[in-house]
Amino acid sequence: MDQIKILWVDDEIDLLKPHVMFLEGKGYEVQTATNGSDALDMIKETDFEIVFLDENMPGLSGLETLTEIKNKRRDLPVVMITKSEEEHIMEDAIGSKIADYLIKPVNPNQILLSLKKILDQKRIIGQKTTSAYQREFGKIGMTLGDRLSHEDWTEVYKKLVHWEMELSGSETGGMEEILLTQKADANNLFGRFIENNYRNWLNGKDPNPPLLSHTLFRQKVAPKIRTDKPLFLIVIDNLRFDQWRVLQSMLNSKFKTDEEQLYYSILPTATQFARNAFFAGLMPSEIQKKYPKLWVGEEDEGGKNMHEEELLGEQLKRLGKNVKFSYHKITNLTAGKRLADQMNGLAGNSLNVIVYNFVDMLSHARTDMEVIRELADDEAAYRSLTASWFEHSPLNDIFDKIADMGADVVVTTDHGTIRVKDPSKVVGERETSTNLRYKQGRNLRYESRDVMDIGDPAEVFLPKLNVSTRYIFAKESKFFAYPNNYNYYVNFYRNTFQHGGISLEEMLIPVIHLSPR
Repeated sequence: MDQIKILWVDDEIDLLKPHVMFLEGKGYEVQTATNGSDALDMIKETDFEIVFLDENMPGLSGLETLTEIKNKRRDLPVVMITKSEEEHIMEDAIGSKIADYLIKPVNPNQILLSLKKILDQKRIIGQKTTSAYQREFGKIGMTLGDRLSHEDWTEVYKKLVHWEMELSGSETGGMEEILLTQKADANNLFGRFIENNYRNWLNGKDPNPPLLSHTLFRQKVAPKIRTDKPLFLIVIDNLRFDQWRVLQSMLNSKFKTDEEQLYYSILPTATQFARNAFFAGLMPSEIQKKYPKLWVGEEDEGGKNMHEEELLGEQLKRLGKNVKFSYHKITNLTAGKRLADQMNGLAGNSLNVIVYNFVDMLSHARTDMEVIRELADDEAAYRSLTASWFEHSPLNDIFDKIADMGADVVVTTDHGTIRVKDPSKVVGERETSTNLRYKQGRNLRYESRDVMDIGDPAEVFLPKLNVSTRYIFAKESKFFAYPNNYNYYVNFYRNTFQHGGISLEEMLIPVIHLSPR
């Protein structure tokens, strides 16, 4: 292994010889300079991995040298060492993006700690994280072997997401692959759990059903509506729990989390079904029966979620909530900016609903745009892309305005997504729906081990086109592919993010209550 190269710049470097020898004894290669000009020349010639820089030197000062170093090599870590404890010097150094700040006199162990913190942090954290997950791996495995309730499954999924995010980006020696295998095993068992229990939840045969799409508003939003203070309901379409964790860290300075839980999306885990059920407080077939003009079937022309505001208004009436509310659906950047500019005008409403579709567009774009395919080829990259989008989006500005208003927020979604990996052949008539994770149609032929089959849609409160309509839902990371042009189809859609089927990622989704700090 090559020695790590350190440059130490100090006009009194001779006094620091014991420190230099200490580091050399630890296996580091240390070169020295007595002024900023020589240091800059050395940086041109040698690929140093870190610089220790004295703040108070004749000629080029430490801060001036720091500026020149960052102009030449922005990524080179610089540790500023100074006798001064003046605040403005610290602020100038920190503003120039130093890696660490030490006050003289420094001892060798301080220097070593700074080195390890900056250069070895990833490796050390990776080792600790790996060790912690290895201990947890067995516990999760034993839990998966138990007879789990719907509450147990939410806890298992939270743990898997926690470890996925902890291991991501750390030097963990292949532990991410082990986690992915454990997650796949969990999804296999979760598919069986849904097959065995889903019908009972909907038909009143389970005395303790989970929170579901059509019961979410009644149980988690309506009780928080007041006449003396606005409540904001933000529905970020297609938001997975791991993506919420990323956004949560970015919102922590503005809001505190009063309540966080996972609820179960109904099947299909698709916007047309799950989000309409949420706003209506009814299952899809109930919406079709009670409000036939507000339900657009898959065979019908037009958008499938065009009547959310009306469905919400009807649900509020049934719940006895005679309040003033607003509804806003954001599908592009311009609309988002316009809403951010109009936020103060919403303070007089008891409830303000914002449906933000950008994450859904981002997810679907993953299959359509080559740039997105490159940027989000795994879960970690997808989370990173979500964070980057949110940081620069009008939605971030909207949260700022809500915090300034002193209003509470309920954040939720209608379903998540899963990165699909394994094709499953399906054949159906021409009218069969096109979604990759579920199919609605007649005379469907499929691999039975890959799906949950619903022969009678009325059992799970889904609409049907005719008496022989059935639904099938892909389990685990499967996606449906037709035998025609099979190889092209598989290569195009494998490793894209899809929804509609049965998986932890699609069905277990967040609902959060935030209040301003």
